[in-house]
Amino acid sequence: MDLDAAEDAAAQFLKALGVSTDSESLRGTPGRMARAYAELFSPRSFDLTTFPNDEGYDELVLARSIPLRSVCEHHLLPFVGTAHVGYLPGARILGLSKLARVVEHFACRPQVQERLTKQVADWLQENLDPKGVGVVIDAEHTCMTLRGVQATGTRTLTSTLLGILRTDARTRAEFLACTGVTGKA
Repeated sequence: MDLDAAEDAAAQFLKALGVSTDSESLRGTPGRMARAYAELFSPRSFDLTTFPNDEGYDELVLARSIPLRSVCEHHLLPFVGTAHVGYLPGARILGLSKLARVVEHFACRPQVQERLTKQVADWLQENLDPKGVGVVIDAEHTCMTLRGVQATGTRTLTSTLLGILRTDARTRAEFLACTGVTGKA
């Protein structure tokens, strides 16, 4: 990342929109903008930690309400919400913090919610080889609530279900019920 170039570009962007940065309170804004977007686009690194499923655990493992923040790739405005990520273990189980880390990893870039949901699920499927994976994301997009249609309070739900969570109706229903998304109006 070139923060100096980003700061210069932010200053030019604000100037092009007629926002003067001459006042004391706005003088540092281009630098703050550059650092803010750099932070939004920089996931923390992590190592995938898996362990043998020695006990043969074969029930759902679900992390609910993982905080989520990303940036809409169409407007570069934030969307925020929660992700519910679960899997049915195969030969290995995952360190639980890694479910949140995977969400953060894919969310730290200009993104659309549909792709983000699928990327998290596909990554877990490829790296863990579980019997099934489920991801549900519930988010508010400021590109829709603060501008344009200004549909305040609107939330978007997306889901990706793989393996037995997709093919077995009972397992799918259990996952969706455990996420708390079934029955929401």
